Amino acid sequence: MPVAIVTGGARGIGRATAAALLREGYSIAIGDLDGDLAENVAIGLTASGVGGHLDVTDPESFAGFVKEVEARLGAVDLLVNNAGIMPIGQFLDLDADTDRRTVDVNLVGVLNGVRAVLPGMTERGSGHIVNISSIAGKCPPPGGAVYAATKAGVLALGESLRQELASQGVRVSTVLPSFTNTDLVTGTKGLRGIRNLEPEDVARSVVTAVRRNHAIAYAPASLRHNVRLYDNLPGFANDLLTRAFRGDRAFLDVDRDARRTYDERIGQVTRSRSGRRTSART
Repeated sequence: MPVAIVTGGARGIGRATAAALLREGYSIAIGDLDGDLAENVAIGLTASGVGGHLDVTDPESFAGFVKEVEARLGAVDLLVNNAGIMPIGQFLDLDADTDRRTVDVNLVGVLNGVRAVLPGMTERGSGHIVNISSIAGKCPPPGGAVYAATKAGVLALGESLRQELASQGVRVSTVLPSFTNTDLVTGTKGLRGIRNLEPEDVARSVVTAVRRNHAIAYAPASLRHNVRLYDNLPGFANDLLTRAFRGDRAFLDVDRDARRTYDERIGQVTRSRSGRRTSART
C-alpha cells in the first residue's frame, strides 16, 4: 500500500483528508502538535494508522516523524502539507511575534516538509507533494494580510517545485480552498451568498489533485472563475466586487469571544487600541 503523511491531521481538513486517502488505499500517518489526538485519530481510522507529535516549524521534528513513519509503514509516497494557522484582525493590532509564528507554521513548515521527504522521493524517482494553500493566497482579504502572504508563498513554492521536479518523477500540487468550516473560521461570518465548504469537500479536492496530477486545484472548482475575474479586473472593480460579497469585512468583523479558544491554541497576540499587548493566553 502507498504511504501518505498528513500534517495538521488531527482536526478539520487534515483529518478529513486522512480519511479520504485511507479510502483511496493509502496507509496513513497523521502528524500534529497534539500528538495524543493525532494517534487517537489515526488508530480510530484504521488499526494500522500511525499518529504522533509533529512540530512542522522544527526540521528535526519533521525529519524524525518521517523516519518513524518509514520504519513502521514504508517509504513515503505522498505528503500533504496541511498544517496551518490563521490569526486575523487589523494588521497593526497583531503582534510581530504572531506574524513570525504564522510564517513559521504556514510557510516554513511546508519547506520543512518538502525537505524531509524530497530526498527519498527523488532517489526513488516517484512521489507526490500536495500543499494546502488558500483562496486568500490569490485574493488576499483585509484583516488577513500575513496569512494571505504565507498562502501566496505556498502557491509560488508549489508552482516552482512542480516544474523543477517533474523530470525527477516527483509531482507537486497546490490546493486552494475557500472558507471551510473548521476552527480557523470560528467567529467569522463568511462571504455573502457563498456557503462555507466542509472539510470533506476539500479532502475530495486533494484526492482529485493526486489522481489527476493537477498543478492547482480550487475548492470548490468553480473558484477558478472568480480568480480569473479577479486577475483581469481593474483594482477599483475588484474592490467593488469584494465589498459586494462582504469580503472586505470577513476577517475584520469577527466575534472575538467565539474565537478565544482558537486564538489561545495558536497563541495569537494582539494590541488594544491603547497600544497595550493582550494575549488569549493570559
